[in-house]
Order: sequence, then C-alpha cells, then structure tokens
Amino acid sequence: MNERDIIPSEVIEKRIFLVRGHMVLLSSHLAKLYGIETRVLMQAVKRHTERFPDDFMFALTRDEIQRISQTVTSLKFSKAVYAFTEEGVAMLSSVLNSPRAVQMNIAIMRAFVRLREVLSSHSELAAKLKELEDRVEKHDEHIHTLFTAMRQLMAPPEKPKRQIACPSKFCYT
Repeated sequence: MNERDIIPSEVIEKRIFLVRGHMVLLSSHLAKLYGIETRVLMQAVKRHTERFPDDFMFALTRDEIQRISQTVTSLKFSKAVYAFTEEGVAMLSSVLNSPRAVQMNIAIMRAFVRLREVLSSHSELAAKLKELEDRVEKHDEHIHTLFTAMRQLMAPPEKPKRQIACPSKFCYT
C-alpha cells in the first residue's frame, strides 16, 4: 500500500459517529476503508465472535440508523448495520490480515486519538466557561446586594411621627 493510498484523517473522522456514548465506525464504512465488501468484513468477524464483545461491536437499531442516515444522506441500509468502537476496530486488525488493513487501522487509530484530543479541548473549554459563568453569577448577586444596600443608605430618613403632647399623664392616644 502506497502513502498516497492512505485516506486522510479528516475523511475518516467524518465517518466516526457518537452512538450510545461511544465513538464508532459503521461496518459499511470500515469495509470501504479496508477495500473489501461489507459481507467479507462481517464474515471475518463472525468467524471470531469471541473477540468482539458488546463494547467492541454492536448492531444498531432502526432508530439509530435513521438518525445517522439523516446526517449522512448517501447511506442506504438494507441489512443489519454494525457499529465498531475504537477497541473493535483495533481487534479487526487481528482478524483482517492484509497490509492495507494494517495501514488503515493505524490511520483509523490516529483519527480516534485526534478526535479525543479535540473533544477533550472542547470539554475543557466548556468547563472553563461554566466556571466563569458561575463566578459572574455570584458577582451579579453580590452587586445586586451592594446596590440594595446603597439605595437604603441613599433613601431619605423617615420623618418621625409627630406626637401630640399630653398635658396630663392620663392621656390616651
């Protein structure tokens, strides 16, 4: 496999979806990346099912397929669609023994790492924004309290009620 045959990381990253909290690649996309038919990929997986537990590979529901196909309009699904997690893709390298599969696995692993780094930086940024938002909220509360106190200090003093002087100590008012 030549250097120019390796698919750029950006192309692979666009095919990685977030499903059930996992970053996954679909069986049809993996087959294209490896240069084989989806049926051949799944036959290799079925010959080694013990290597693919549910957290490595899982079948998508029709609803999940619909959500993904709305994102990628060129997808057409007629049979079961499987999603492979990063660990599942790594396991594929032990099942598919071609030079192209080895090179593609390296490229795919790099794409997963790059996406994790991007997501990490986004989550760090989100955490910092939340922290700043909380701090500003507290500042708003303190400023509001300060303005309330200042208004109370600036308010003219209440005039005392005039008391009527009573000439005798038995006056009732």
